[in-house]
Amino acid sequence: MNAYDALMAHQRQTEALAQVAGRLAWDQETVMPRGAAEQRAEESAALQAVLHARRSDPRLGEWLAAVDEGALDAEARANLRLIRRSFERVSRVPEALATALARLTSRAQGQWAEARGNEDVAAFVPVLEEIVALKREKGAALADGGDVYDALLDDYEPEAKAAELQAMFDALRPRLVALREAALAEAPPAGVTGTFDEQAQMKLARKLARVFGYDMTRGRIDKAVHPFSSGSFNDVRITTRTSPTDPFNCLYSTIHETGHACYEQNIDQAHGFTPLGQGVSMGVHESQSRIYENQLGRSRAFTGWLYSEMRDAFGDFGIADEDAFYRAVNRLHNGFIRTEADEVQYNLHVMLRFDLERQMIAGELAVSDLEEAWNARFEADFGFAVDRPSNGCLQDVHWSVGLFGYFPTYSLGNVYAGCLHAALRAALPDLDLHLARGDLAPATDWLRDNVQRHGGLYRPREVIEKATGGEVSEAPLLDYVEAKFGAIYGL
Repeated sequence: MNAYDALMAHQRQTEALAQVAGRLAWDQETVMPRGAAEQRAEESAALQAVLHARRSDPRLGEWLAAVDEGALDAEARANLRLIRRSFERVSRVPEALATALARLTSRAQGQWAEARGNEDVAAFVPVLEEIVALKREKGAALADGGDVYDALLDDYEPEAKAAELQAMFDALRPRLVALREAALAEAPPAGVTGTFDEQAQMKLARKLARVFGYDMTRGRIDKAVHPFSSGSFNDVRITTRTSPTDPFNCLYSTIHETGHACYEQNIDQAHGFTPLGQGVSMGVHESQSRIYENQLGRSRAFTGWLYSEMRDAFGDFGIADEDAFYRAVNRLHNGFIRTEADEVQYNLHVMLRFDLERQMIAGELAVSDLEEAWNARFEADFGFAVDRPSNGCLQDVHWSVGLFGYFPTYSLGNVYAGCLHAALRAALPDLDLHLARGDLAPATDWLRDNVQRHGGLYRPREVIEKATGGEVSEAPLLDYVEAKFGAIYGL
């Protein structure tokens, strides 16, 4: 067995074990008994110790040095690049630190959920302080003298830098704020009224997932406090949530997570159990979920089809016709929750989190002061006060599981989605005819062929630039939201 074959045999087992770890996390968020939290923390820590040892195994360095790259094809060289990157990063993090983080964040998920349910920030502060301390330690080890936050960000968006993301936010903010203020000054469209049966919501959610291309023979839909997608290859699971008065929460959360899941399901099967067999970055991943949810799922053409489906499922819900329904789906509204935010205001929610988590990692904001800082920033940005912690700094699961550096990839995904949507429309000029029939195949096939099937073959921005034929820019997203909401609100 040559060096490359030995390397890949080792990697396939590592990838399989990582899938098992992901399944443990899925179970914890969906069906695990509450009393099992401490046991699961130990199980997760034990598995992470095994994964850390495999990913930092000295033999990897020997195999990497022995491989003749000139004899490899493009896919093999990409595998080599990703394995080398992982090996170098993991080798910088002590096994004891990796194990401690896995144990702590597994335990913290339950503590966050309990604190959120009790509206008790003080109960969550101590464990979050521990997480921040360990993430700083990990970031410092990875940074090797460089920027600690950039080192953490690299886990989710390889090669991205906080300064670049700050420039992106600086470009987005003025036009988004101006559009929000102009739209909110107009009379809002009517919303839906009534109550919506939970089982009927879930039935329609499953239909929507299939319409958008989700293969239910290789996946499943469950409920969770915070919707998410989990897994890759041939076991990709999604979760959603329901509200008796807001069916869009369930339906559009499902479409969003379906975008993530279809990305994983549509990666070339030949890449299974290799580094290429998963989404290349969280920004590219988010581009898929956001274009499914917004540019496709909230389009005038598709909402006309969805209106008929909702009438069949729920009867009369206070919306007179398809045009009124389109406006209801896309209405701007003041709200606390990031995942429920409209397209105009969503990125403003992300900017808040990006700034606060950078400050915590830098030691400029004490965790004990997080609630006060969050509430002050929120009121300054949105013009009204946070009413309770579950609508404020306890609303997201991310910090409890140690995902520092993850939040800005949501906005980066929106920017990528804007670029992809412009290219998609140019490639498929009759797209609306298909969307009006509930036929997503032309759009999702284009995304599969141009983005999803590649998995980790290319670098993140390279994926988007190959698909669109141009450089990444904020302009397509801003032009899209201004045209769309300008028309809806008569601006």
